[in-house]
Amino acid sequence: MPNTLLFIGVMSGSSLDGIDVALTEISHDHCKVVATYFLAYPATLKQSLLSLHFSSENELEKSALMENKLARLYAEAVNSLLAKRKLHPNEITAIGCHGQTIRHQPRLGNEMGYTIQLGNNALLTELTNITVVGDFRTRDIAAGGQGAPLVPAFHRDVFFSPHKNRAIVNIGGIANISYLAKTGETIGFDSGPGNMLLDHWVKLHLGQDYDAEGTWAATGKTQPVLLASMLSDSYFALPPPKSTGRDLLNANWLINHLGKETYKPEDVARTLVELTSITICKAIAQYCPNVDEIYLCGGGAHNQLLKDTIQSSLQIPLLTTDVLGVAVDWVEAAAFAWLAKQTLNHMVSNLPAATGAVGLRVLGAIYPN
Repeated sequence: MPNTLLFIGVMSGSSLDGIDVALTEISHDHCKVVATYFLAYPATLKQSLLSLHFSSENELEKSALMENKLARLYAEAVNSLLAKRKLHPNEITAIGCHGQTIRHQPRLGNEMGYTIQLGNNALLTELTNITVVGDFRTRDIAAGGQGAPLVPAFHRDVFFSPHKNRAIVNIGGIANISYLAKTGETIGFDSGPGNMLLDHWVKLHLGQDYDAEGTWAATGKTQPVLLASMLSDSYFALPPPKSTGRDLLNANWLINHLGKETYKPEDVARTLVELTSITICKAIAQYCPNVDEIYLCGGGAHNQLLKDTIQSSLQIPLLTTDVLGVAVDWVEAAAFAWLAKQTLNHMVSNLPAATGAVGLRVLGAIYPN
């Protein structure tokens, strides 16, 4: 068996913007993204996915049909990347496919909950002729964890330094933080909203998918009463391990905090940027002691206003994962390529300190070609 193998990571995250595909070279001490491909979701598909986050008539059939649609889109993206690189399917060891999360309820009171990621992995195998590894989260939940976040184990493997305490801050739809202490346990958790609420607000008022560079939000002013109301949510006071998603941080959550007050739309946008910044910075201060370096990744790393707002609260210069060898847009896709490798090698890939599981587990289900 060659020392370096090719894996493909497929990630479609909570921002619902589309599909990230990363062709990744992986060996025992090396993980390098060598090619990428992005396939945007059609607007109608995004709206259908949003509706599946909540109960509706005939949602089981709608979900099953959506799984097939997603598998075909995943396959289109993978096959396009292979054609771009002139690669044959048999040159790829496996695809690690996250799937599209539509529900994330790891805890229901004191009972074990569930998480649902749509994506027909059996069909994806048929359409690509490549072994697919998916369903990474449910084993961790079965072991008493939250099934999230899963990327801290990848962050530790790829970004760890024996000389520096590093925090990796991924700002996607949700913001999550991995603390890679040079000694002791690596921890990880969702700090709160990333781009999700802001993107919703921008779509509602500007008809755009996101606020490029934060230019619109920059024209507004933070509203202290609204900010205090949002920060009062009990989630932010919870200690790690913890995870969240659109089940909590959705349009109704924002409407409830807006109440009967009338705010300028740009002021709400600016306040949402402040919310993301504060929840990230407070979490770093509380749970990442003696941090030496902070690296951003995810779509939020492109929002200059958000970066400036975070930086204004920190004494440490913000960097991006680009300088560590993985571009900000491809960290999560690369993580699921790495997770597929872990599964095939029967190696553990959860961190109990991040997910709350009772122990280390091999994650994922394999759909052999």
